[in-house]
Amino acid sequence: MIEASRAGEGFLDGGDTPAFAGCYEVAAHVAGAALEGARRIICGEALRTFQPIGGLHHARRTDAAGFCVVNDLGVLIETLRNEYGVRRIAYVDIDVHHGDGVFYEYEDDPELFVADIHESGEFLYPGTGFAHERGRGAARGTKLNLPLPPGAGDAEFLRAWAEAERFLEDAAPQFVIFQCGADGLAGDPLADLRLSSAAHAHAARRLRALAERHARGRLMAFGGGGYNLENLAAAWCAVLEALA
Repeated sequence: MIEASRAGEGFLDGGDTPAFAGCYEVAAHVAGAALEGARRIICGEALRTFQPIGGLHHARRTDAAGFCVVNDLGVLIETLRNEYGVRRIAYVDIDVHHGDGVFYEYEDDPELFVADIHESGEFLYPGTGFAHERGRGAARGTKLNLPLPPGAGDAEFLRAWAEAERFLEDAAPQFVIFQCGADGLAGDPLADLRLSSAAHAHAARRLRALAERHARGRLMAFGGGGYNLENLAAAWCAVLEALA
């Protein structure tokens, strides 16, 4: 990866994550921003954070994937565990693509609770995230995939969200991580959901309240994906307003 970053050409994986000059350093800054946000929250300097450039949920521990060079979310989870002693963490992902780089790397972790609402993997990259996948071994039941069919809108999202919220309430996490990708909004060129920014606002408001009940308010939000600039502005401003 470092050599590709220096050369500024080629691919970092099997062919869907192109290298560019300085890509490793950029990814390191993204992950570092997440760690700084966590430090401020743990130290009491902030209650919540929003990081629009972040939420790179496809990269694995050893590989880039899906335009994601380094999985800043995984780096954050490991740091919360190993440096701050936070064990029960909720990871909530409403990006249109399944957060496979988090889900499968922690599939057997009973203290990472994953709720992932996405367009069905039958139709969309990365082709994962099926409802029957609920975690493995001791972690069975700590993961929740809620795939939506193409064309689903706010009504379908809100029904899925209600199930996710019941799951998260039972989990009673000590810390909440929210990946709020905007590529599920109507008009995104790479996907086929029909959400509005109201879905993102609702999720952010409800997660803020859940974090206040269970996690001393500790919540970090990450912008994730999105390939329509107007949608990015609408979704992320809705999240920021709800959290602020």
